[in-house]
Amino acid sequence: MKPVFGFLLAGTLLASCSAPKAEDAAAVNVQSLNQQFIGAWNAKNTAQLDTLLADDVQYAQGATRFNGKSEVSDKWVRATLGTISNLKTYTTSTGADAGIAYEAGTFSTDVEPEGPGQPRGEGEGNFILLWKKNKKNAWKLSYVQLEGLPVKVAN
Repeated sequence: MKPVFGFLLAGTLLASCSAPKAEDAAAVNVQSLNQQFIGAWNAKNTAQLDTLLADDVQYAQGATRFNGKSEVSDKWVRATLGTISNLKTYTTSTGADAGIAYEAGTFSTDVEPEGPGQPRGEGEGNFILLWKKNKKNAWKLSYVQLEGLPVKVAN
């Protein structure tokens, strides 16, 4: 009886140590996440942008720092959404695993005139977008860092 009990115990232990489900262990396509974000930005869809932000999202640009979904949404997304259009990113580095993903590179955008009779501008700079999987297994934008160059007058 003891040998049979040993086999049952070993089988139970092996079954409890099974590998994680494939969908939990697979890395995400970070380019797809970023395209959702950029598409919502260019469509000026604040509701969709809000759904993509993590509750504890952080934003950094130069000395400017915003923390939390409410502050980032109000002071970055809503404050700048009407001032730029045609956001494009050009990836130089990317990485992803089962719980975190990032993409970094350069960006370009059209900058709207500040007032009547003012010229349109062109903005560009460096970016990093970092995504994390939340407790509900949904990917959320967790960290944004932008370093922009001075805006140039558009040709």
